[in-house]
Amino acid sequence: MKGSGIQLTGSTLLGDNLDARKMNDFMTKDLEDGGRSSKWISAFLFGQTISVISPDVSYASDSMKINEIYEVGELFDLGIQLIYLLLLLGLLGFGTFFVIRQILVRRELDLSAKELQDQVRSGDASATELFELGAVMLRRKFYPAATKYLLQAIEKWDGENQDLAQVYNALGVSYVRDGKVDKGIAQFQTAVKLQPGYVTAWNNLGDAYENKKDYSSALKAFEEVLLFDPNNKIARPRRDALKDMIQMYKGAPIKFED
Repeated sequence: MKGSGIQLTGSTLLGDNLDARKMNDFMTKDLEDGGRSSKWISAFLFGQTISVISPDVSYASDSMKINEIYEVGELFDLGIQLIYLLLLLGLLGFGTFFVIRQILVRRELDLSAKELQDQVRSGDASATELFELGAVMLRRKFYPAATKYLLQAIEKWDGENQDLAQVYNALGVSYVRDGKVDKGIAQFQTAVKLQPGYVTAWNNLGDAYENKKDYSSALKAFEEVLLFDPNNKIARPRRDALKDMIQMYKGAPIKFED
């Protein structure tokens, strides 16, 4: 009996040891599985947290980008408005300056005309003063009055012929602007006879011929200008244009009538 009791006891102990090992193995496996599970759970929870937070972060980032774009757009619009404002102010300033300048010039011409007319009425006006009065009237676009005083200046002239050429040139301008082109041409021709190197009179003569569509005569006048002033900015392009026109109509009459 003792033997079997010992045997039973031994078997019991052995069973207990097995159970303990199983329990230890079970606990170890459970702990390992639990650790793995906790890792997966942690990873899942972290992923869920990221998935919840990410849209908010993305929305905030998009909002910041939109705000930045909107601010840049506002600055761009403001810059355009400032440019328009500066341009407007510049145009207004230029217009104001031009108007004030015209008023001052007109006032100066009026004062000069009044003084010279008083001198003429007194009967003491010289040829030079008559020429100045005619030039003032020409600038004021009173062409009949300008012609009148310029003719009086020519009648009373006692100075140099080269200076008299300026009077004839002014008289030619007055006639042309008053629609009397032929009379104007005659005055310009007289002016260049008195002063052959008078570039302004030659240009005026060429312009008058061109207005009459007498292109060959106009070409000769502008070529005369270039003999005295090769770089003249008025005569050179007009001369070139007339040459091209005459070449185009080569073989046909150069003078064209309306």
